[in-house]
Amino acid sequence: MFLYHGVHAAERSTPEKQQLVYSAGVMFLSAEDPYDIAFRSFEPILTPTLPEEKVGVIADVVFPTGIDQRTDIGMPDRYDVYYGMADNRIGVARLDLPQSLEWL
Repeated sequence: MFLYHGVHAAERSTPEKQQLVYSAGVMFLSAEDPYDIAFRSFEPILTPTLPEEKVGVIADVVFPTGIDQRTDIGMPDRYDVYYGMADNRIGVARLDLPQSLEWL
């Protein structure tokens, strides 16, 4: 499993000034063939919603930089995701994987 970073135009974008929103998704590659994407989230799993993610050096940015599987507390399906918030702060989010995923 890994997290990836994506970008899309914000609803408030205009033809004169494009506003971008940076979000994160999750992807699993096939164990047999790492070029084969076994699963990819259809929607972002982390998007800027908090004021600290929406206002900063660069607005509307969440940028995942680290992930920690929480086997230390007996929860192998729980992950802590460390991420940049508007290039101004560092945050942590919890990711709980479901028992099954909708495969591509």
